Amino acid sequence: MAPPGLLDVDALEARQRRVLETGKALIDTEVVGHPVTNSPREYVWSESILPLRDPSGRVIALGHVVSDVTQRVRSRERLVLTNEAAIGIGTTLDLWRTARELAEVAVPRFADICFVDLLDSVFPGREPTEGRPPRPPLFRRAACSGAAEDTGSDAAGEVKVGDANLWATAPGSPFLDALTKGESVLLTDDQLQNCPAAVGLRHSPDDGPKIHSWLLVPMFARGVVLGAVVFLRSGNPRRFEPDDVLLAEEIVTRAAVCVDNASRYHRERTTALTLQRSLLPQRLPSASAVRTASCYLPASGHTGLGGDWFDVIPLSGARVALVVGDVTGHDLQSAVTMGRLRSAVRTLADLDLAPDELLTHLDDQMNRFLDERSDEGALATGATCLYAVYDPVSRRCLLARAGHPPPAVLSVNGAVDFVELPGGPPLGLGGIVFEKREIAMDDGDVLVLYTNGLLQPRAQDLDAGLHRMRDTLSRTPPSATPQEVCDTLVRELLPTRHKDDVAVLTAQVSGLASDRHVTWKIEAQDELVGRARDLTTQQMARWGLEEESFTTELIVSELVTNAIRYGEEPITLRLILDRNVICEVSDGSSTSPHVRRAQDTDEGGRGLYLITQLTRSWGTRYGERGKTIWAEQPLRC
Repeated sequence: MAPPGLLDVDALEARQRRVLETGKALIDTEVVGHPVTNSPREYVWSESILPLRDPSGRVIALGHVVSDVTQRVRSRERLVLTNEAAIGIGTTLDLWRTARELAEVAVPRFADICFVDLLDSVFPGREPTEGRPPRPPLFRRAACSGAAEDTGSDAAGEVKVGDANLWATAPGSPFLDALTKGESVLLTDDQLQNCPAAVGLRHSPDDGPKIHSWLLVPMFARGVVLGAVVFLRSGNPRRFEPDDVLLAEEIVTRAAVCVDNASRYHRERTTALTLQRSLLPQRLPSASAVRTASCYLPASGHTGLGGDWFDVIPLSGARVALVVGDVTGHDLQSAVTMGRLRSAVRTLADLDLAPDELLTHLDDQMNRFLDERSDEGALATGATCLYAVYDPVSRRCLLARAGHPPPAVLSVNGAVDFVELPGGPPLGLGGIVFEKREIAMDDGDVLVLYTNGLLQPRAQDLDAGLHRMRDTLSRTPPSATPQEVCDTLVRELLPTRHKDDVAVLTAQVSGLASDRHVTWKIEAQDELVGRARDLTTQQMARWGLEEESFTTELIVSELVTNAIRYGEEPITLRLILDRNVICEVSDGSSTSPHVRRAQDTDEGGRGLYLITQLTRSWGTRYGERGKTIWAEQPLRC
């Protein structure tokens, strides 16, 4: 018996003729129809047409078996849609794309139009609201899908992606009620007429299919309100049913977790990038001894946070320290460890330690960092470092490394060499003796420091990476600036997507002219202090610094007097004219000087205190034998 209501009679007759002509039964054909004319409710029947034969086998009649399978079909559709939502939503950690995937999954299988409106706090740079949304909240359109042109001139389609949805916060809006109660809102066409939030969704008869069913589902994740999703039906004659509401809530709940993950990722990435910028030098200090350039590239596909770092540190005597390091990993812990190591290197550099001594202290510091971490991941944390100090007076560079790739030197004549420097183990192993090496450099030579990621983007073989780097530098003209050398290495050696962080630091060195520094040997006799002052006066006159001469004489007098009284021979006095006037007095004693405030009745003890008032900075550095006390005096502009 055929079901009542509207059916496609022509299609039914065609199926019957096929069975009559072929004699083959049609089993379980799904037919869609309406039991009542103009009824929005749609049913699905399973129809089977069977041939009835006489004893001779001739088809003499047809038998129909019809059953209502609406619920079965709806359940199957919901399962398919739920599966598509699980696969198609959240394929990336991009917030906008996740919202768009939700809207595209819903249309056209579940709804004709879908809008995803998220609270403004969900987007990057904001914080989601715990519990109830703020009053009034600001909804922003994150995605839309469907026939937006069918929404009329005043449609919500007029709210473009990225714009605020003012309809959502209109008086009487179901958005706020849905978010507050945490319940979905289902409106029919009659209720739409009085819904302020949906006023822009009504159509004139000539605009196309009229929206007859409107479903709003609030979006929550981890107890945090994120926004709401609106599903609309117009071309689809079926209204949303209670089962549809449950399905929509399941899809939105799945999507909410993905949206929340994307939002959290964006916030953490912003934090990571801010932290990265604060940990790396914003600009390299300028020094007359070197011209530097740098490049840092995070690993492709990561947050921009990594453990590679570099630094340029001005030292006493116009010297400059160049540092490059690499901490294993691409996470927050790696960046924090990197920042702590960089701070430790700067602190140790202020002590003017030799590169091998500095790495020994840095190794101890790395062990302390690891001891502070109780998690097993600390065991996998490793770090390498290369520390170099260039002296423009001697034109020599002192280097040491801890498990780091060897530095390269691009000579002014075009030759390329890697410094034969003992590699040493990575930092954090403890009980290791690092070795240093001194090399001579000519004016215009470029020292290239880098991390391991520059050498091994394609191959795991270090020697192959060094060979590629040598070839690249060999083709670099000697006249290239440090920035051009840096850019060439990155361009030639790195693929578009690289798996490791990369830091490159290039430094073109230049020595001080011979007429800008002078050294004298001073015998340990008090009467020779006056001789030191005379030599200082004459040298300041040669440099045309007569106005600074008196202060420099006073500084030299105090430093030489202290060396004669409390130090040991040999005693030397060196004056350097760089951006400041630098006075250095060296002696064979390792006794450390201290500043103290002398009493009114004391005959001495005011020398170093006086120097602190007359100089920009002063300090002590220790050599293999003895120490050097230095003081920098600013020049008058």
